[in-house]
Amino acid sequence: MTATPDDLPVDVPSPRGHRLFWWVLAIAAFIVVIDQASKWWAEAELGDGTTIPVIGDLIRFVLVYNPGAAFSIGTEYTWIFAILAGVGVIAVTWFAWRVGSVGWTIALGLILGGAITHLGDRLFRDPGFGRGHVVDFIGYGDWFIGNVADIAIFAGAVMILVLTFMGIAPKGGRVRDDE
Repeated sequence: MTATPDDLPVDVPSPRGHRLFWWVLAIAAFIVVIDQASKWWAEAELGDGTTIPVIGDLIRFVLVYNPGAAFSIGTEYTWIFAILAGVGVIAVTWFAWRVGSVGWTIALGLILGGAITHLGDRLFRDPGFGRGHVVDFIGYGDWFIGNVADIAIFAGAVMILVLTFMGIAPKGGRVRDDE
């Protein structure tokens, strides 16, 4: 009789989870590459103040440097966002090591990739280490301006909500009512 992920003790990750961990890292690396390449493009093409309408004024490309969080909240606390991004990267990586579900793997890979690239911006972009501004360039009407990492984090969070509502456990399989 072979053990299934549900038969293993709670604190022992399944071997499948370890294999899926590498997929989390691959997805995260893909997001980092796409995000940083798109930011490089935005700085090269939009750095002179150019705005490119994509869908009229609803979606447009416009370059801004954001020292704060979403909606430019907390612009004077950039260093705190760098610390939070670092903690987020560590927490998601730790949790991802134990995941045995493909859906959770994808969601965590998206979130990890977005968190890594935001951390990289905070650490290595101007005006300096730990105070760097995030490059945002996708304008959504008059609501906010974001980037590819923001899209990845949002998509990963929505996936986690959907997986949770569907009862899909992070370790794989369905969450049982008797737990």
